[in-house]
Amino acid sequence: MRHQFDRELETLNNQIIQMGALCEHVITKAVKVVQGHDGTAAQEALAEDADIDRMERDIERQCLSLLLSQQPVAKDLRMISSALKMITDMERIGDQATDISEIAMQSDLSRTARKTHIDAMGKAVTGMVRGAVDAYVCRDAALAVATAAQDDVVDAQFTVIQQELIALIEEKAIDGAMALDVLMVAKYLERIGDHACNIAEWVRFAVTGKHEKLG
Repeated sequence: MRHQFDRELETLNNQIIQMGALCEHVITKAVKVVQGHDGTAAQEALAEDADIDRMERDIERQCLSLLLSQQPVAKDLRMISSALKMITDMERIGDQATDISEIAMQSDLSRTARKTHIDAMGKAVTGMVRGAVDAYVCRDAALAVATAAQDDVVDAQFTVIQQELIALIEEKAIDGAMALDVLMVAKYLERIGDHACNIAEWVRFAVTGKHEKLG
């Protein structure tokens, strides 16, 4: 019985890895849309968001099956319940990355975005998602805490982008509507960082049994 449970838990881990990888991809595609007004990347982001939604449903079913059929205890129960929480944040990451793509396709933000730290912010939140998922798979509470700490970096980048946009407006290099669109992109990236931080918090709970705000 335990061997069967371990196999199913390993399958769950692999699905979490795949869903996390999709989240990384969709963030990268969304930033690509912003920087290059790339319609192909926008369509790919939409397709990957649909895959993320499907994986959320599949993983949720698997978690519920494990809870009902295997009756896990203690640490195993925490891992499964944490996975249920994590996939909710992952699904929202997909949605917000898609929102970024949609904003960027409504108007060409590429010239303005390249004058800001949007690319760096996108890479930072992608790294947070990767770190949180790696922490779950490796049962690494310290990595979860370190990942959550990166939220401060993302928040600082958001502030920098605000300042960059104000400077561009003052220089009459962009208009207010363009600045607002880029700021919305940055805000969605900041929210993605918050979701990655939530994932890290649930990883720490899964490993240690302690749940508290990390970011």
